[in-house]
Amino acid sequence: MIDRRSLLVAALAAPLAARALAQSPPARLPVVASFTILADIARRVGGERVAVEQLVGPGADAHVFQPSPADARKVATARLVIVNGLGFEGWMERLAKAAAAPPRVVVASEGVKSRKAPEEADGHGHRHAFDPHAWQAVGNVKIYAENIRKALSDIDAEGAAVYAANAAAYARELDALDADIRAAMAALPPARRKVVTTHDAFGYFAEAYGVAFIAPKGVSSEAEASAKDVARIIRQIKAEKIPAVFLETVVDPRLMQRIAAETGARIGGALYSDALSPPDGPAGTYIDMMRHNVRELTKALSS
Repeated sequence: MIDRRSLLVAALAAPLAARALAQSPPARLPVVASFTILADIARRVGGERVAVEQLVGPGADAHVFQPSPADARKVATARLVIVNGLGFEGWMERLAKAAAAPPRVVVASEGVKSRKAPEEADGHGHRHAFDPHAWQAVGNVKIYAENIRKALSDIDAEGAAVYAANAAAYARELDALDADIRAAMAALPPARRKVVTTHDAFGYFAEAYGVAFIAPKGVSSEAEASAKDVARIIRQIKAEKIPAVFLETVVDPRLMQRIAAETGARIGGALYSDALSPPDGPAGTYIDMMRHNVRELTKALSS
């Protein structure tokens, strides 16, 4: 015998189930970024439509990163892989090529006015043609965000309007950040706008905001500072009365501690150069990182 009550319940439930299925959010687009700064930018542009993973995590050094099989699997399953370019990720090409179906790769720095690297070779005898740390100038990150927006829109046309709105909102925040950094640096006396850091990661910041950065290493944190370079910087600190030296979170601090001890320069706060902090730290996002660095610089150089 047919249970009419069951048939009625099923008839009423079917449209509700269909409506719930139609209203369920689409699966998030799997995106892999090479390191934390790019991952943060991708999350801001992609919003709820993307699921972003990073290969080089918070506080880690992308210069010396060695990919694992798990990293290869992340890349193989991604719809989009975001790299910095400019020679920053020498290990990424191998990962992308190893995938059975190589993912779409976007170079975030495409269109940035690149800065030539210093002449020093890295610790393996390699020379970098360009300084890869373009994100240290906020204007370049607007280019990064736009490149990521275009790539996401190409893959996910239905989300193009969302990506455009997110990128526009992020650009406004970046404009405000850029203006604040310019004001903070301009407030420092020109003679005090001199900074010693562990490796040459702040060249784009220097050009954008009028601060001189001096480093005993080249653009790679793998580089070994020679005794000649260290002696030269010690002489320069003493001659120019440079007030402070700064440690970087991804680099062994002992070299800068030695320089500070021999010159009497103050050790300023830690600067974030190539990686964000964990989310609950002082540099959990790119904007937080830049504001943290500027606070540490102005605090040490203004007194």
